[in-house]
Amino acid sequence: MSEYYRGKRGRDLFDPVSPEPYKLSRSKIDNFIKCPRCFYIDRRLGVGQPPGYPFSLNSAVDLLLKKEFDVHRAKGTAHPLMKAYKLDAVPFAHEDLDTWRNAYVGIQYLHPATNLLIYGGIDDVWVTPQGELIIVDYKATSKDAEVSLDAAWQDGYKRQVEIYQWLFRQNGFKISDTAYFVYCNGKRDAEAFDGKLEFDIKLIPYNGKTDWIDKVVSEMKACLMGDEIPDPDPNCDYCKYLYSVEQVVQEKTR
Repeated sequence: MSEYYRGKRGRDLFDPVSPEPYKLSRSKIDNFIKCPRCFYIDRRLGVGQPPGYPFSLNSAVDLLLKKEFDVHRAKGTAHPLMKAYKLDAVPFAHEDLDTWRNAYVGIQYLHPATNLLIYGGIDDVWVTPQGELIIVDYKATSKDAEVSLDAAWQDGYKRQVEIYQWLFRQNGFKISDTAYFVYCNGKRDAEAFDGKLEFDIKLIPYNGKTDWIDKVVSEMKACLMGDEIPDPDPNCDYCKYLYSVEQVVQEKTR
């Protein structure tokens, strides 16, 4: 196990003296907002948080939605969901769409004040007749209640589309302030499974705000440049877990 973690450390770490742009994903910005200490330990010291389990069903829904909207993209026609919600738009056709969708490449912007290369992989982009682009994100769940964006933990969803809006604007695109979530909710009231899962699909608008991003990116750079590890965040579950482990180990070894 020690060899495994030794191999993981040292890769893609921030070097304070390197003149090269340092690449950070959209998700790393969210990690910093949640806990600067964990972010620093990850990007500066090389010990990241344990990875979560893959959500294979969510990934399947994501892939099928992309295929479905791509059919209308190729035809230049509106998807029935757009018509149902009276949204005057069609899926946006662009030669870089596959690159933008690539989670390891995405749409990128080199932030000049910090030399940080920010990137994020999108789900979809739609376009209005006026040429304004709409950022779209797919979400999937299964619950009895109506889907919404009201829960506190969904603030990360909102920041996600806001960063996409910001990235596209920095690349010179005209972007609508309103982003949309295609939210798929797996039905639980069927009499039997019968080898299929049906979904209710809801289109949820969200008015994004991007004025916070430049400030946070600058704060991330200052954090990375520091030689001291930030203090633990009292609201961070990982910090609380590590503190508890340290206390138990110290008591055990006394």
